Amino acid sequence: MHGPASSGWLLVALCTVTGAYCLARMRSGAEGQRSAAGGEALMGFGMAAMAVPAAVFTPPSWAWPVYAAVFGAAGVHALWAARAGAHHLHHLVGAAAMVYMSLVMAGSPAHAHGRGGSGVPLLTGALLLYFAGYVLLTGVRLVPVAAVAGGGGAAGWGDRPELARACRLSMGIAMVAMLLTL
Repeated sequence: MHGPASSGWLLVALCTVTGAYCLARMRSGAEGQRSAAGGEALMGFGMAAMAVPAAVFTPPSWAWPVYAAVFGAAGVHALWAARAGAHHLHHLVGAAAMVYMSLVMAGSPAHAHGRGGSGVPLLTGALLLYFAGYVLLTGVRLVPVAAVAGGGGAAGWGDRPELARACRLSMGIAMVAMLLTL
């Protein structure tokens, strides 16, 4: 992504840790936790790969269409899963945002990395509004769960709803940062 290397590395770290936690959630005893964790892990690791500063590693030209194809397939899966619950529509929007960012990065020349200003401003703005709203809503929803969860029993790492929401919140924040630097 465009932008300074230090913020890129912070995004890489945030998204990698989030993706790793989502992998741990896949081992949860709760079906609701497991069902979304795989897609969220893919999103976290994909965002981490896209956030690596271009000064350190510039992906080959074929990598961006591969990212677009992988997240396009994730979007189709999210659309299919949305039949069971509307919460999967957020995964669809996230996958579409990743496809969009991949296509923008594929279309920008290597020397333009770090300058910003790529992409379709209207679509970028709409995605920014969506994810900023999502971050605010998720943050508000996280506060009561964290206050109530303190008195609960010993739940496994993958079964803690406040950690799953914090995971989604961090990915939403990372998405906002990536869209801002697009």
